[in-house]
Amino acid sequence: MPYHWLPPTPDGVIELRLWPHRSLSRRGFVLFIGATSVLTAIPLVGLIGQKVLWGILPFLVIAVSGIWFALRKSERDLDILEVLKITDTNAVLNRTGPHGREQTWEANVHWVLPVLHPTGGPVLQYLTLRGGPREVELGSFLTPMERQALNSDLQRHLRKR
Repeated sequence: MPYHWLPPTPDGVIELRLWPHRSLSRRGFVLFIGATSVLTAIPLVGLIGQKVLWGILPFLVIAVSGIWFALRKSERDLDILEVLKITDTNAVLNRTGPHGREQTWEANVHWVLPVLHPTGGPVLQYLTLRGGPREVELGSFLTPMERQALNSDLQRHLRKR
């Protein structure tokens, strides 16, 4: 699951951390770019010493570079962290989005209610937190099944308060 409940602190603060799933690790990225480079270079072996090699080589370099930059951009766009801290009195949601953009939402913990919208939202099993000045989305990057599980976890943790 791309979320994790941290153990309660001595003063009773419960923390939930959510992040998008990353299917390609740093090592996997290096291996993929390396394999792509090797596989695109194999047909060039027969062209070594011929002028046509210099006509084809720039296009292969551009193709591998395009893949490199597209994968890096995808990784930067998924650089999201949502942290929900639940104390005896407050619930605070901090969302750090791509490019370091931060957003904060705060509400009285006794009025916070996780709401799961099975249909009608932008995605299936749309999960929101209601109870503050506005209703906020939680875990937009999670799958519908993960949002259902998170909703159950949230209700259990909020009932303890």
